[in-house]
Amino acid sequence: MTVGSLFVSDLPTTHAATNAQPKAIYKVDTDKKVVALTFDISWGNKVPEPVLDVLKKEKVTKATFFLSGPWTLHHPEIAKQIKNMGYEIGNHGNLHKDFSRYPDSWIREQVSISEKSIQQVTGVKTKLIRTPNGDFNPRVIRCLNSMGYTVIQWNTDSLDWMNPGTKNIVNRVTKRAVPGDIILMHASDSSKQIVEALPQIIDQLRKDGYQFVTVSELLANAKVSSSIVR
Repeated sequence: MTVGSLFVSDLPTTHAATNAQPKAIYKVDTDKKVVALTFDISWGNKVPEPVLDVLKKEKVTKATFFLSGPWTLHHPEIAKQIKNMGYEIGNHGNLHKDFSRYPDSWIREQVSISEKSIQQVTGVKTKLIRTPNGDFNPRVIRCLNSMGYTVIQWNTDSLDWMNPGTKNIVNRVTKRAVPGDIILMHASDSSKQIVEALPQIIDQLRKDGYQFVTVSELLANAKVSSSIVR
């Protein structure tokens, strides 16, 4: 994969002396047809395993799962399965609440709790985070960056949690995906149609020439050279 550039949210800072702007990453600009399939999990045990079964059957060996702390503790065997299958694990927070509504001390506490929970169960010390509901502001990102985290958003949203119909989920992903994309899906029980949609998404993206990589693999082959305001 050739070096590209990160497609980020470049947010204004209130501190003129701060050199680095806080950023959340949405995609990577690259000429290679690679995408990162990402799955958020914060609730339930009926959907995660079937999603893993689909990935195994379809021989998708690269994907990134963002796990909440409580879910990981409640379903350790599934979390371990994700790790043992070789998938990347990121942090999805502890309480599923908007970070921007709380002070830095609360954010640090919540992220630390979920980080410890995930590490306790899987042995993974997370470095990537997707905030609950994708909520953030410049202060939140600065706080998370100071904890050593890279904030990961998405460029293509499947809207699978809305359960709009399998065909609609498939079409949203396959028609919007672009090289270097980060694709948002869910493996929580609230996403009732993703198990049926996922094989079709994988099949169509492959037909379109895409290969699957982890979020970290996208980031490792990119430089920050372009930004947008969101």
